[in-house]
Parts: sequence; structure tokens; C-alpha cells
Amino acid sequence: MRIATVLTLCGLLAAALVGLIFLPSAQAAKEPYVIGAVFDVTGMGSPLGTPERDTVLMLTKQINAKGGINGHPLKVVMLDNASDEAKSVSAMKKLIEEEKVLAIIGPSQTGTTLAAAETIQSAKVPMISCAAGVGIVDPVKPYIFKTAQSDVHAVAKVLDYCKAKKLTNIAVISVSNAFGESGKKQLEKQAPGLKIKIVAEESFGPNDTDMTAQILRLRGKKPQAVVCWGTNPGPAVVAKNMKTLGFKVPLIMSHGIANKQFIDLAGAGAEGVVFPAGKLLVANTLPNSDPQKLVLLKYAADFKKTYKRDADTFGGHAYDAFMVVYKALGQAGNDRAKLRDAIEKLQMTGISGVFKFSKTDHNGLQKNAFEMVKIQGGKWVLAK
Repeated sequence: MRIATVLTLCGLLAAALVGLIFLPSAQAAKEPYVIGAVFDVTGMGSPLGTPERDTVLMLTKQINAKGGINGHPLKVVMLDNASDEAKSVSAMKKLIEEEKVLAIIGPSQTGTTLAAAETIQSAKVPMISCAAGVGIVDPVKPYIFKTAQSDVHAVAKVLDYCKAKKLTNIAVISVSNAFGESGKKQLEKQAPGLKIKIVAEESFGPNDTDMTAQILRLRGKKPQAVVCWGTNPGPAVVAKNMKTLGFKVPLIMSHGIANKQFIDLAGAGAEGVVFPAGKLLVANTLPNSDPQKLVLLKYAADFKKTYKRDADTFGGHAYDAFMVVYKALGQAGNDRAKLRDAIEKLQMTGISGVFKFSKTDHNGLQKNAFEMVKIQGGKWVLAK
């Protein structure tokens, strides 16, 4: 659903659901560059879409305050797809056909991204998704890119951790949507190569509020660890249920829980949970030699100053998508095809990692973009 609101510099931070952002420099005389953004701001994907929306608001203000892109102010038309795949497609069509955007940032989730893929490809408009599913970019689709680390690498990081901890018999529980199915598929594909056996599999719906039955079945198979693949609130329910049932094997989550909401929802169940995440959550502990450290700390400080709350991994995906478009527009200008070509050659240090896009890689990240993180005392620390 689009909320048709024109935001000025004064009204920028007061907007809740954003429709239209246009923040021209007072001296700018050139035509604006118009880009679109579609995020899952409401509905089940709101823990992802909300910080993504807020990040784009903040960055748009910063860029236009500095004079835009080569003197062109940046105009962002932002729509909320309400975490609905059909609405995601409608939003894309509106941006392409009515707003004539040069590129689109988002959506937030794998399902809402994949639903729009055919529309994007047919229109030949570059889209930089903020979602994780490897199927978004594998096989490569000429006009589709993404900035979230792929679940193929997240699974590899999780299984490396299991191998190092001698956890060779694991159980898997995943959410029954595109993100969960993709993660489960990667676990099934990669585990045998590391001689790790999946002894049980269960699933839960995105709206389920109790997973006791599934967890009891998993416990009956006596796994050494449980791997849960999903985004909130489901994983938090799994953690709470395991705590209540006294099921004390290690609980390993996906990168889909990499925000404070998981800790808030899971309560005591969050303690000890381990998961792969981008470096933002542990930025302060990184060595000064880490190429991402300065970028991470600046984004975190800017977001905290603007919104009085901490930045998170999902907002970081939008930061990267925005900056990809920003940098490519500086090279290519007002031309969709040239913009696509510029993105495909782009190298950039971002929040999610050090990107190296290419004709054969439209994510541009590797397994080393992740760290294994542990929740300890309600805080994130590097897992050992």
C-alpha cells in the first residue's frame, strides 16, 4: 500500500510509513534521479522492513544535503508491500510504469523478492534485494542483485561451527516459507560433505505461536544440536519452547534473527543461542585493520543519533543496496542499462561485507562476510 506523502527535510523523520522522499539541495538545478524502494514495512516482515525503510530515509537526507549525485538531487519513491507477495509485484509495477524509476531497492524477504523477479526482468530495471535466499541470484538474472549474505554461505558457516564443536548429529526446524525452505535445502545439501547427519526435520508456520509438538519430536531423535532456520517471531518461540521443555542441546539459529527483537521476544530462551551474522553486531570488537570497521561504526553512530535506537543487520542490507545504487548512478547517470552494467562491475566495502559483483556473482559476498555470534547476558559476543 502506498502512502502518498512528499517528505521535506523538516518532515523527514516524522513520517512513519513513507511514500515519497524528495530532498533537493537548495542549489540543485538538475533533474532528479528517481529510484524506488519496496520494503516489508508492515506484516510478518516488519522487523526487517522497518529498519530498512529508516536507513533509506536517513541516507537520502545525507546525500541530498551534500548536493545529491553529480548535482542531481535524489528522489526516492518508497512503498510498503505489507509482506505480501502479490502486493510486492503490484508495488514494483507502480514504480516502473508510473514513477519511471531508474532502479529499485528491496524487497526485504526472499518470497516478496522472488515474486517480483519476472516483473523486474521483463522491465529491465535493476533491483537490489535486501533478502537472503540464494535463489534470488542463482542462477544469475541480469537485472537482479542482492546485498544480504546468501543462505548458502550462512549454512556453510553454521555447519563449520557444528563440525568444530563435534556436533555431527543435528535436528532441523524451519519456517514454511521461501526463506526457510531455501535454508533447509542448503542444510540438506551441504551437511553430508562434512559428515554431519540430519536426524530429524520439522517445520512451523510464519504465524505459529507454539512449537512444543515439533520440539518434542525432535528431542525424541536425540540430536546433539538443533538448527532453526527462520525470521522472527517463529525462532523466538522455538527458543522459548526449548527452554520451557528443558531441552538443553545447543540451539543454532540462522542470520534471520540478527536483531534485538529476537532477544526481546525469546527472553531467557535467547541465552546461549549461536548464529551467523554480519560484522555490524560485533563491530566494536573488530581489529582496526578490518576494512569494514570504520563503515560499520559510522553507520551505527548515524543511525543511533537519528533514531535513538541501535542499528541492526537488516538496516545494513538496505544501507548496502542504497549505496550500490548511489555509486552506480554516479558512474552511469540516467540510464537503466548503463546503471545495470555499472552495478555488475562494482566493488564496495559495505555493512554486509566487502562486495565484488561480477557477471557470474550478483551478490558479491563470500562465507567470510559472516561471524559466528553468541547471545550472552542479553548481548552479542563472538562465539568461540
